[in-house]
Amino acid sequence: MNQPLSPIESGTGLPFGNVMDLLLDAICVVDARGHYVFVSAAFERIFGYTPEEVIGRPMIELVHPDDRERTLQAANEIMAGQPKPHFQNRYVRKDGRVIHIMWSARWSEADQVRIAVARDVTELKRAELMQMALHAISEAAHSAEDLLALFRHIHRIVGKLLPARNFFVALYDAKKDELSFPYFVDEYDQPPPTQSLDSSTLSSEVIRSGQALLLTPDTRLDLPARVRPIIGRDSLDWLGVPLSGQQGVIGALVVQSYSGEVRYSQQDKALLQFVSTQIAAAIERKKTETRLQHLAQHDQLTDLPNRELFHDRLCTALARARRDQQRLAVLYLDLDQFKPVNDSHGHDIGDLLLCEAAARISQCVRESDTVGRIGGDEFVVLLNGIGLPEHATAVAAKIHAAFERPFELAGRLLQVPASIGIAIYPDHGEDDKQLLRHADDAMYDAKRQGGNCALMTAVSP
Repeated sequence: MNQPLSPIESGTGLPFGNVMDLLLDAICVVDARGHYVFVSAAFERIFGYTPEEVIGRPMIELVHPDDRERTLQAANEIMAGQPKPHFQNRYVRKDGRVIHIMWSARWSEADQVRIAVARDVTELKRAELMQMALHAISEAAHSAEDLLALFRHIHRIVGKLLPARNFFVALYDAKKDELSFPYFVDEYDQPPPTQSLDSSTLSSEVIRSGQALLLTPDTRLDLPARVRPIIGRDSLDWLGVPLSGQQGVIGALVVQSYSGEVRYSQQDKALLQFVSTQIAAAIERKKTETRLQHLAQHDQLTDLPNRELFHDRLCTALARARRDQQRLAVLYLDLDQFKPVNDSHGHDIGDLLLCEAAARISQCVRESDTVGRIGGDEFVVLLNGIGLPEHATAVAAKIHAAFERPFELAGRLLQVPASIGIAIYPDHGEDDKQLLRHADDAMYDAKRQGGNCALMTAVSP
């Protein structure tokens, strides 16, 4: 036998009576288990679901996944007798769009239900978030240590504007015709390799055209013929906007979704475009700072760390070696007969020789080690965390072997050996000045013995 509807279930027991269908705000009634028992007609306009589609369904299923935990906590507080007149959270509409809702909710002890009024504040929230985003981007441009730190900041900022679980930055170097992906966060795919702009990818299309691109199942057929099918796992929605700087389009900002729970709209495209100009300016600023810092710390000819940067790294390595009770080594290297090469063949050939020598030395050490040029034809090598002094002499032997091959410079074959001096911490010195001086002295001892050899200092600290 069918039971008659309660006043709550029929809607007649609510204080708004028959005017509920005329309200712009939605009335929602949820039982103690968290299931909908009543929603007004305005619910469909705000959330996209008809009342018939949600009655009996758990309320939490419609809440944005990132807001579910605090929503459940608020629901428990309401049921404990604490009304929430201004609680805000995000919901996912039936069409996949994310909306911001402000709730005024209380618990009805007599009916054992939560009664709430929902107001869509998405546009207001978007305007507020955009202003906050612009401020946050400006702050990040000043505070981020490097480009990677800046990209992480930008990811978090964009994530507050729209779903950005899958997010990446593509940058284009027009001089080299290289499209790279310095920041790439994706739940399925790895960062793509560096490629040219004519690679026919979606990212290259955004950069080449300078136009935002929103790709959905309905718009795939509208793609230009020059764009290839998707590489990697095919996303449901793909949204990319150009990063337009003072020198033109420098890259693209991309978000994508693999799930129907998150869909991107024209509003999301406009939102991402709105912040992209300031993001591009922040990236250009950080790239300029990074380039200037690099120039200040590196030798302009060989691009190796200069004297100041090498000294900083040596001091840092010494502090770590003392803490971990490890050895490190300093190798001081000078090219034999560099001046005759410079005098006989000219400074251009001399510069080529220095660049090739820097490359050969760098190939003989680990990534964790440091090779620096401290002036003229003098190079220094920092070997971190060596187990025995013999490990340093083995690296010196490897460098000598590399220098045994003739240098081919502008059609000339030149044989240029090197003299190397070695000092070990803590065996030959406790600080950076002692180690460098003893390695330098050992190098000159090697030269006095005819050059083309490596000597370890015999001086004790």
